[in-house]
Amino acid sequence: MPILIVVICVLVVALIALALSLRIVKQYEQGVLFRLGRVIGVRQPGLTFIIPFVDDLRRVSLRIVTMPIQSQGIITRDNVSVDVSAVAYYRVVDAVKSVVAIENVADAINQIAQTTLRKVVGQHTLDETLSETDRINVSIREILDVQTVEWGVVITLVELKDIQLPESMKRAMARQAEAEREKRAKIISAEGESLAADALGTASDIMMAHPLALQLRNLQSLVELGVDKNTTVVFPAPLMSTIGELGAFLARETAASAAHTPPADPPAAATEPPAVTTPIPTALSNGGGAIGRRS
Repeated sequence: MPILIVVICVLVVALIALALSLRIVKQYEQGVLFRLGRVIGVRQPGLTFIIPFVDDLRRVSLRIVTMPIQSQGIITRDNVSVDVSAVAYYRVVDAVKSVVAIENVADAINQIAQTTLRKVVGQHTLDETLSETDRINVSIREILDVQTVEWGVVITLVELKDIQLPESMKRAMARQAEAEREKRAKIISAEGESLAADALGTASDIMMAHPLALQLRNLQSLVELGVDKNTTVVFPAPLMSTIGELGAFLARETAASAAHTPPADPPAAATEPPAVTTPIPTALSNGGGAIGRRS
């Protein structure tokens, strides 16, 4: 009976010692093994045996860590107060340095990231901060890399997340943007007027060289007025001149036909027949315009 109790006690002690000596390192971790306070090596993922009460295994995650950088009140180089927040991504590449070289690597990176953000943004003007965020991000990451390389940490990415401006500055920027858009609108309108003037000058030269083109354009205008169902038709001056020439032609034809017609009873004395004249409206002979109506 006493022997059985001793065996059971030995088994229990062995089981407890085995439980204390087994450690599991996950796939995304590395274990830093201390024996009597000294680093003796790094344990890779998997099952690891240690000596209870002698060895101490510190697990270090190798995954990328997302660390928000809280908003910082910063004065830019052109004396504008802005609040800038950012986010940094880092990962541990040397598990031993991250445990031995620094006590709390996450807190240290957070503090140095805040000071670096304030320093880099303060060296730029407001316009540069708003438009050149990529260059600022690279500058912050390079400075952090120099500081954290001794801690076994690599900064993979830094991004400015939010830039808060004073309300007065927002209103001033809105007025500036509005004035810029008005300037562009006026420039575009002036360029359009210039192009239209050039096109009209070219068209007028073509019509002067080809008078029939102007008549065709007048007829096209009449067609367009008819499509719009407008009851007022405006006859341009060149069209009225053509109508006047047509009236003069008809008058000449009438005079010629009257001259070739023999009289029924010739008079006693031959007299010269009176000249037949057809009055031409002054507006027609002078090329003036008239207004007609159509239903």
